[in-house]
Amino acid sequence: MPIDLQPVLLGDLLGVRPLRSTDFDALYQVARDPLLWDQHPVRDRYRYEVFTRFFAESLASGGALAVTSAAGDIIGSSRFHGYDQRRSEVEIGWTFLARSYWGGQANGQLKSLMLGHAFRFVERVVFLVGPDNRRSQRALEKVGAVRVGSRPDAVGHDSVLFEMRRPEGFTRTG
Repeated sequence: MPIDLQPVLLGDLLGVRPLRSTDFDALYQVARDPLLWDQHPVRDRYRYEVFTRFFAESLASGGALAVTSAAGDIIGSSRFHGYDQRRSEVEIGWTFLARSYWGGQANGQLKSLMLGHAFRFVERVVFLVGPDNRRSQRALEKVGAVRVGSRPDAVGHDSVLFEMRRPEGFTRTG
């Protein structure tokens, strides 16, 4: 069974749901903060025209998710990408959260929800991070991802490769 790349997942702090075209304004209110992107390979994604292209690519990807607070407000976005049934692998990436959610439990819960969903279908989840994006690298290490090398991302940029493998005893659906 192939993975559902746009599930609805709920935790006590936040949830995820498929990203919709009507989410643009609310998500741009989060993304327009330049500090979100200061270590990112695309450092000007806070600019309206750059974010507009990113948002269109997100919708076209078929795996983009809106991240919502417990109250239902959009606080960020993430994405499932590159599902490979043969290799039993999917990527989680393109994640950003409003700065007011940094340093707490939000990213951990987001990754936990997405990993729990992914491991129902695949053996391995990968994360690709820009070499200079130390903040995201530390966040992945904090949730248990292991640095295993490097590989190009979806647009060919050199990236640090992290992975997580399905835990022993985890029940697989697909």
